[in-house]
This record gives sequence, C-alpha cells and structure tokens, in this order.
Amino acid sequence: MSSRTLPLLFINLGGEMLYILDQRLRAQNIPADKAKKVMNDIITTMFNKKFLEELFKPQELYSKKALRTVFDRLAHASIMRLNQASMDKLYDLMTMAFKYQVLLCPRPKDILLISFNHMDAIKDFVKDTPSILSQVNETYQQLIEMYTTLCSGEFQLIRQTLLIFFQDMHIRVSIFLKDKVQNSNGRFVLPTSGPVPYGTQVPGLIRMFSCTGEEVTRLQFNNGGNYTAALREGSFELFRDRVTKLGTNMYSVSRPVETHMSGTSKNSAQHTKVNTAPNPLAKEELNMLSKLMGGLEVPKSGNADNGFRVNLFNTDEEEEEALMSRPRDLSYEVINIQATKDQQVNAELAKIMGEFSESGEQSPSSSSKGDDLLAMMDGIFM
Repeated sequence: MSSRTLPLLFINLGGEMLYILDQRLRAQNIPADKAKKVMNDIITTMFNKKFLEELFKPQELYSKKALRTVFDRLAHASIMRLNQASMDKLYDLMTMAFKYQVLLCPRPKDILLISFNHMDAIKDFVKDTPSILSQVNETYQQLIEMYTTLCSGEFQLIRQTLLIFFQDMHIRVSIFLKDKVQNSNGRFVLPTSGPVPYGTQVPGLIRMFSCTGEEVTRLQFNNGGNYTAALREGSFELFRDRVTKLGTNMYSVSRPVETHMSGTSKNSAQHTKVNTAPNPLAKEELNMLSKLMGGLEVPKSGNADNGFRVNLFNTDEEEEEALMSRPRDLSYEVINIQATKDQQVNAELAKIMGEFSESGEQSPSSSSKGDDLLAMMDGIFM
C-alpha cells in the first residue's frame, strides 16, 4: 500500500464531482450566478490550504465510509443541497468514473496525467476568480514537486492501492453501458486495441539473443488485437498537452446518466455485513479524519433563502424510489462524529462539531456510546 495515494484519490474524485455537478446545474437551469457560486465555494473549500496540508501528509487510505463523509461535507460547502439518494448517485458516478480511468491508464505513471487533466478542468472553472485560481495553482505545484520525481515502481504501488480500494465497487453506469465498456454485472471491459504505453513496442514480435547480446532469431505471432504505437508522451508540466483523454469531462456532451446496483455489488455488501468485529484501526482512522476535516473550512452560505436543491435524478419520484431500493449497506450514511465534554476527547473533534453546528446542519439524535475515541468509532462503524 502506498502512503502517497490519498492526494491523487481526492483530487481525481473531486474533479469528477465537479464535472457531474456542473452538468446537473446546467440541466436544471440554475441561474448562472448561483451555479458559479456553488462551483467557486466547493473549489475554495477543496483547495483550502490547511486542509491540503493534512491531505498531502504521507498516510494510508482510510475506509470508504470515511472518504464519503469528506465528500458529503464538500458537496454541501455552498448553497446547494443534495438529498441522500442524489448524494449516493453522485458518489457512485465519481468513484466508477475514476475506477475506469485507473483501469485504462496505459502506464501507472499516467495516473498523474489523469490528475492533471482534472486539475486543468478545475482551473478552467475558476479562471475568472484570481483568488481561487491561486489556490489551485499552488496545489498544482505541490503535485508536480511530490509526484513527477517518483519512480515507476512507486506509481505501480499507487495504482495497485487505488485498485484495491475500488475492487468491490461494481455500480452500473448508463454512459459506460451504452458505450459497451461495462458489462451488465458492473465490471469494466478492457480494450484489446489502441495505442500501447509510451516507450513500449506493439506486441507481436519475439526476439532471441545469443549470450553475447547479438540477435539471432525473430518470431512473429498474432497479438489478438489492433494495437498501434504511441505517438508521443503526455506532458507533466503546466499548461501542456496531456495526450490522454482520461480524466477529461465525459459529460460535456449532454446525455442522461443513470446508475444501477449490480447483483455482484449487492452480494458484496451482504458479505461485508457479516464481519461486525470492531475495527482495530478505528482510533487511528478517527484521528486522521478529525485532522482532515478540521482543516476543511466550509464558507458561510449567507442567506438561507438563496439555497436550492439539486436532483441527480429526472424526477423527485425517481430519487425517492432509488433511496428506498438501495441496499442499506451501500448508502454510505455520513459518519456522525460525536464530541463530548470529556477531557479525553481530541480537541479537534470538538472543533469539527462546532463547525457542523455553526453551518446549521442537524445531527441525528444519539446517545453516549463511550468517551474514548475507540469506543466512539465502534459505535459509528458497527
């Protein structure tokens, strides 16, 4: 497992979230000024300096539920609100899109090019807002400094870490199904054609060498596909051609996007539910999450009357039906971090809960489930 994976996971998922929200804001004819405010507020929060300082620290990935909590908070960083079914669908689309990109990237290092495509698009969203643009540019520099010097082995470890994270997610997405890149069971179809990774040769030739290094024999074979040589390598510098289209906005052409739970995902959820033992890493995960969210400052939304709801479904009835039919284990209910007056509780947790109360979000009624962090996590994740 690579300790450098979290920033790339967050930025790429965040980029996909912005693509989807931009498409839905346009589809629902939200006034341009409100739509711009939503995008600006989310990007401002996403690239908050204190938040990114915690994000870029070497650390292991934490659970899907913890990551979902961060993105739920991020999606509600402005005047826009999402019901749980729409938030579930948003998160499904984000994760499946990035999973597809990770599977298709020709080389492990190309994950960085996918990240840069997302960053390029985010820069374009805020190109008319210099203060936010400077935040994005600063993060760009951090990515370049941290990742461009890594060796191929480290990128392979990052890719492997991401695939392990995504391995049980098999949500069917209408765009992928229509393009025949996803099967009905939610698994992706990898192509057997197209350009090979940059720096490699088209398969189909076996060369044999003598002990002195001289080529003595050549054998050709059918490679079973229609491969071509890569024309050039994508640039890892600012404002350059990435070559790959992975990580660009697939919603730029308007078409409806639906998600469906596959039988495989439902079965995975049932198998996961069997293991109800307390997580031995729960205490450490809560500490990481509290630090991460402690730096995630949500802008004040101002007048509540300006708020509006975005529906990722065609109608409210479809949204309600999706909520009722979704397996409970796959709804990723937002973690309720409880802070008590006990002195043993981390002070940063109290700060987080203060931010939740200030933003007007209502927390579900709950009883005391223990004063120490481990007992608190047992109550949250069981």
